[in-house]
Amino acid sequence: MALSDLSRESLLPSFLYAPSAARSFAAASRFPASPAAAPGGGGAPSFPIQAPKEKIEMYSPAFYAACTAGGIASCGLTHMAVTPLDLVKCNMQIDPAKYKSISSGFGILAKEQGVRGFFRGWVPTLLGYSAQGACKFGFYEFFKKYYSDIAGPEYAVKYKTLIYLAGSASAEVIADVALCPFEAVKVRVQTQPGFARGLSDGLPKFIRSEGALGLYKGIVPLWGRQIPYTMMKFASFETIVELIYKHAVPVPKSECSKPFQLGISFAGGYVAGVFCAIVSHPADNLVSFLNNAKGATVGDAVKKLGLWGLFTRGLPLRIVMIGTLTGAQWGIYDAFKVMVGLPTTGGVTPAPAPTAEEAALKASA
Repeated sequence: MALSDLSRESLLPSFLYAPSAARSFAAASRFPASPAAAPGGGGAPSFPIQAPKEKIEMYSPAFYAACTAGGIASCGLTHMAVTPLDLVKCNMQIDPAKYKSISSGFGILAKEQGVRGFFRGWVPTLLGYSAQGACKFGFYEFFKKYYSDIAGPEYAVKYKTLIYLAGSASAEVIADVALCPFEAVKVRVQTQPGFARGLSDGLPKFIRSEGALGLYKGIVPLWGRQIPYTMMKFASFETIVELIYKHAVPVPKSECSKPFQLGISFAGGYVAGVFCAIVSHPADNLVSFLNNAKGATVGDAVKKLGLWGLFTRGLPLRIVMIGTLTGAQWGIYDAFKVMVGLPTTGGVTPAPAPTAEEAALKASA
């Protein structure tokens, strides 16, 4: 058995696969049947969930499960890794008089809280962004296919960017509902020393203070930050990667090695991340402000920070953080897809379906 096959069997969660012999489901199954009948006839509807040595069928339940698992690894791990940067950024947004710059911010935190203080809030960060990543990537793949099917093959190609935008926006609405409670606790833990050590004591303390609904106080600004961010993240990434393969790579994507394709994914993700940071930064300042101060409103934030402050406070650090973060996310997500036998994201524009006349000519040839 090849090394890659061994690594798949040992590393991949078992729910992504079922044994080859158990691929037929009863007609009462909750999943839609595939067009292909089960081997050996019998008329029972079935769909294949491929074994680790085989490619996963595109748009099957196993495909969406793999994308969801890849999104968990992609977002949860990367956001946790940049917790120190996020901590400094949040404090610069909340208390600019004290945290005047990136370097002074790190220095103040190191002096007051020590090295361990840089990872304050890592648990709600890991859990919150893992939940967000699962919904973001899993539902993006679902909605991209769903809207493409509604548009039809010809219009799906013609208006592919609109489909990327609509699919990513729809996915992010759901993803932020999963993220919002964790984000509220994370900001409070990171910006109010002594409030709580982390999620286990911070969550009940937050609820006692502001009620369960208080966890969703920042949902609208969070949507305002994350939906434009995600629309830019997915649409610009798909476009950038397609342009790279079209104009900068002399051979078709199918002839490029997998490591090379993953390098393209990281590069495209980093450039997309810079655009994401700029578009979503004002809302990011609002989220930090609202979750830090009890009873604060959007008007209070605008009055205190000013429009210029909303757009610029903490922006250089966030560009570095989000660029690196987004590049790493796309690299991890596509690496996971490659590991389970799926193609990397983007780079190939699907050909429109043949017209009825073209199909008839081909059939008669």
